[in-house]
Amino acid sequence: MIEEQLDLAFEGTADRGRWRHRRKEGGGRNVVAFVLVLLLFGALGGGAWFGYDKVKGYFTAADFEGPGDGEAVVEVKSGDSASAIADALYKEGVVKSAAAFVNAAKDNPDSKNIQVGSYLLKKEMKASDALTWLLDLKNLNVHRVTLPEGLTYLQVYDRLAKATGISVDDFKKAGKDPEALGVPSLWFKRNDGKKVDKKNIEGFLYPATYEIAKDATATDVLKKIVANFNAEMTELNFPDTVTEKLNISPYEALVAASIAQVEALLDEDMGPVARVLYNRAYTGNFPCECLQLDSTVNYWLRLTGKEAKSSEKLLASELHDPKNPYNYDVKGMAVGPISNPGDVALRGAMNPKKSDYYFFVTVNEKGAMAYGKTFADHEKNIQQACKNGIPIC
Repeated sequence: MIEEQLDLAFEGTADRGRWRHRRKEGGGRNVVAFVLVLLLFGALGGGAWFGYDKVKGYFTAADFEGPGDGEAVVEVKSGDSASAIADALYKEGVVKSAAAFVNAAKDNPDSKNIQVGSYLLKKEMKASDALTWLLDLKNLNVHRVTLPEGLTYLQVYDRLAKATGISVDDFKKAGKDPEALGVPSLWFKRNDGKKVDKKNIEGFLYPATYEIAKDATATDVLKKIVANFNAEMTELNFPDTVTEKLNISPYEALVAASIAQVEALLDEDMGPVARVLYNRAYTGNFPCECLQLDSTVNYWLRLTGKEAKSSEKLLASELHDPKNPYNYDVKGMAVGPISNPGDVALRGAMNPKKSDYYFFVTVNEKGAMAYGKTFADHEKNIQQACKNGIPIC
């Protein structure tokens, strides 16, 4: 027997359900590994065998006339074959037969562009129309939202609410128990003698582009984002690395990454800024052994419903406010994350190059940092920043 195979093989990279913002993909998505194999056979007098084009006329694939009505949700998964997609469409009543869709895919070269996702289609569609709908991303049955690096959890909730229609209050309620959302308990332990009195979702809402099912709840959404955080931490080997190389808890390193994400404007400064934080908090060589950062003070202002201020406008009463657990005078690493850091900041906090720097300041419009070992060094850097038009004087 001679068997002729006709393949439509369209391979994309494996979809992990997330797009890292650092790569600036703009929410790109993987093309389905779309493999179509048609085993064609037929015997005509004396065992003669014919190829697909010669025998397909002998077979009739049942098909609806269309245009269809009602609604049907069909999910296309990474690695799905043409027959798997066809079967899913058939089971949901979208096409009259799986064969009709397979034929339509074979005849349409654009079928290689079907992408992973959940699609909203009609029931009783013509197979070729169903294929056209699968090729149109407007028919994805999801909300798409991008969470940039450095947002606070309240800013994340606001973006999620606008994208999904779920209220901010619902996200606040769902986010009250991070461990119930999937954050492992190890993230709420410290090695510096401080206790994590209030477990917060801050820091665990990993920046990425997410596709959220339209029927998802606030809890569903936050669990999806936390799962992505956990996957990223596993890939980076973040907990073990910071424990072994820095002798600090993963939570403390996450706090440092969240601060570096806010303070550093350029990728190359994430690590050096994190090192300054470690030098201030842990070496015993910085006079107050505190961070003395405007960013932590501003974080508290935001949490309490106030506007953040530029450095020159922050009042001494705000910098040293005893009611602010993130104030200038708190010893050691900050009590918790102040933003949700991305990959570059996390990598910078994992293993920053050693230095004797205790000060940093942005010195030009490009966002470059200058570092100092002493306060005198820092003052010189500030003067340079002022000459370059940075509004800190």
